[in-house]
Amino acid sequence: MANNNSPRVSLNRRQVAQALNIPPEMAARNGIPSRLSAAEVAALDTNPPAWLAQSRANATGKRPVWVDLRCYLCDFLEVARPKKWWPEFTYVICDFHETSELPEPEPGSRRSQYDGVGSRFIGIVDSQDQ
Repeated sequence: MANNNSPRVSLNRRQVAQALNIPPEMAARNGIPSRLSAAEVAALDTNPPAWLAQSRANATGKRPVWVDLRCYLCDFLEVARPKKWWPEFTYVICDFHETSELPEPEPGSRRSQYDGVGSRFIGIVDSQDQ
């Protein structure tokens, strides 16, 4: 049985981009094939080509390339590219859950809902009324 460190484990371009912490468009633009082995990805990560080294040098860390979206209620996980319009969510839930399943907002708070987060989530923001 092969383990996840086996060179035969094949990753698609999106998974490679996640592993290298780059956008999928950058991976495609710089010739990353549609599939790579885990060993090839590890080699790229350890000895990055000039374009990857430059990208890492330019990274400010202010905005992540990838974020984990995890449902507060069922723990479903999706790795996604954050959008500029996403606020800091108090909760993220799958779109088939009811918001009534969440803890009540603090007294004096207002709850806002953002649909279309990732492929199947709703973002919830509890903010203090001002």
